Amino acid sequence: MIKITFPDGSQREYEAGVTGFDIAMSISNRLAKEVLACSINGKLVDLKTPITTDATVILHKWEDEEGKHAFWHTSSHVLAEALQELYPGVQFGIGPAIEQGFYYDVDPGEAVIKESDLPAIEKKMKELIAQKNELVRQSITKEDALKMFSERGETYKCELISDLEDGTITTYTQGNFTDLCRGPHLASTAPIKAIKLTSIAGAYWRGHEDRKMLTRIYGISFPKKKMLDEYLVFMEEAKKRDHRKIGKEMELFTFSEMVGKGLPLWLPKGTALRLRLEDFLKRIQKRFGYDQVMTPHIGGKQLYVTSGHYAKYGKDSFQPIHTPVEGEEYLLKPMNCPHHCEVYKFKPRSYKDLPVRIAEFGTVYRYEQSGELHGLTRVRSFTQDDAHIFCTPDQVKEEFLAVMDIIMIIFKALEFENFEAQISLRDPKDHTKYIGSDENWEKAESAIIDACQSKGLNAKVEYGEAAFYGPKLDFMVKDALGRRWQLGTIQVDYNLPERFGLEYVGADNEKHRPVMIHRAPFGSMERFIAVLIEHTMGKFPLWLTPDQIVVLPISDKYNEYAQSVAKELEDQYDLRAIVDDRNEKIGRKIRDNELQHIPYMLIVGEKEAENGEVSVRKQGEGDQGTLKIADFGKKLSEEVRNMINKW
Repeated sequence: MIKITFPDGSQREYEAGVTGFDIAMSISNRLAKEVLACSINGKLVDLKTPITTDATVILHKWEDEEGKHAFWHTSSHVLAEALQELYPGVQFGIGPAIEQGFYYDVDPGEAVIKESDLPAIEKKMKELIAQKNELVRQSITKEDALKMFSERGETYKCELISDLEDGTITTYTQGNFTDLCRGPHLASTAPIKAIKLTSIAGAYWRGHEDRKMLTRIYGISFPKKKMLDEYLVFMEEAKKRDHRKIGKEMELFTFSEMVGKGLPLWLPKGTALRLRLEDFLKRIQKRFGYDQVMTPHIGGKQLYVTSGHYAKYGKDSFQPIHTPVEGEEYLLKPMNCPHHCEVYKFKPRSYKDLPVRIAEFGTVYRYEQSGELHGLTRVRSFTQDDAHIFCTPDQVKEEFLAVMDIIMIIFKALEFENFEAQISLRDPKDHTKYIGSDENWEKAESAIIDACQSKGLNAKVEYGEAAFYGPKLDFMVKDALGRRWQLGTIQVDYNLPERFGLEYVGADNEKHRPVMIHRAPFGSMERFIAVLIEHTMGKFPLWLTPDQIVVLPISDKYNEYAQSVAKELEDQYDLRAIVDDRNEKIGRKIRDNELQHIPYMLIVGEKEAENGEVSVRKQGEGDQGTLKIADFGKKLSEEVRNMINKW
């Protein structure tokens, strides 16, 4: 007999060899129908995996991320099985579950798979799902695996097998399809009740631009048709909120092939929005004792070798910049922290000087693959709202808590009220991915856990998600559609101060190493603004929006009065107003400015000009009546002040 421990701490005894499915059956028939996968001692596995020793077991249903992972991973195999039947000779790359659904990268050979082919592929998938085939896992030697897949002409699979260690290779078979895979999967295809293939894209094999472009087919599946229907409605709403579409309509940013892929150009309105966000954070930082610094966009290669960023990001960086001096190399800055270490180091420091808090809106550069670029959320040039705190070990908790306070102020001001916190720690089974001593890592991880407990923050712990130089606390914000975005981050780092030889003289007159806290409440300005656009659908808070007011003269005769209204509101009440004096009918002007998401439209004609008034129309609410210019200006400026005073 073996002892099984459940998440609530309760225990039951079972015969050795029991499976997750057997355990679910012993609890209830309903649970056995709903469970999709299980975790044994923290490892996600199939429900049919035998348990031979005492273990902690978690049973995962659809509501759990782990359950969805197994569900969507199995769905990707069904997609591959359908393609194998419809496109003889097709070769398969990889087909993982992703955050929303799954994809499979395939090489269809001479055939071309188009968007219009997706309904036929979907139909075949439904036929295969209806067979309710079991998924059978089998361990296989490397030699047999290479033989099996080479006989099928699967060159991509053979390449993957070549990188695997003998004794670790498994396959999964359902129906007439066998795939190289480590799993986990559903017990059978029966739970898949609704499926939709959503799009097609190109993807370089293994992400390298010098390799063949494969066809990537995306899809999603659900255990109920109603869930799929709701998802399709959700996707239509997401399209309306797409920051690329709204950014173009509102003239916030653009991209240029001549400038380069993934290099955003901020237009005047977008620049105004971005600078206002920067000013907002600078005011908060000043209250919390930060000093602004500025550092170059490039740095000597040795700077990033010392920091460890070259080893970590070297392959994802742009090619080194060579000067006329032999052997002299520079890199576009991939991170701000090495520069900030040198700022700290420029003069001797005493414990009385600490903490030192330095902040910079620093632009950094990473060479993202072109297939991975996406609007502002994945770019090659982005600006981090970076700051680094250098403090003594006994100041770490207080400083960490203060950064958490800054992040809460930002989330409140921008109405990101639905968020989760995640503590990202080292992978306990593989320390080779990280720099620094075990002792320093343990101190850093304890500091973050302790700070979260002090705040009463119920943070989820994720192993293996830490930065290479230290653990971190990430904030996952849910937008208006419930999508999760990783925004604010705080990291505790004992390692970079050691690598750069940073010191301070303590009260004992001896030299000590400071602790470094990295923090970026926005994360990157580009990504944050993209999320903000989609969260608000371009209807930004009044204090932040580029244009707060547009004045609409009903004909050319009132253009001069409209200009005087805008000037008075700007000069007397510090409000941002523009005039739409195009030779268009007033109905057209109203419709066009609704698309610009300008909060207030002021319509002016003969009556308004005679009486010094404006006819007020509010975005989304329609007519608000007629007011004197001064009354409107006072009312709106007070509304803006009240918003700002909250934080």
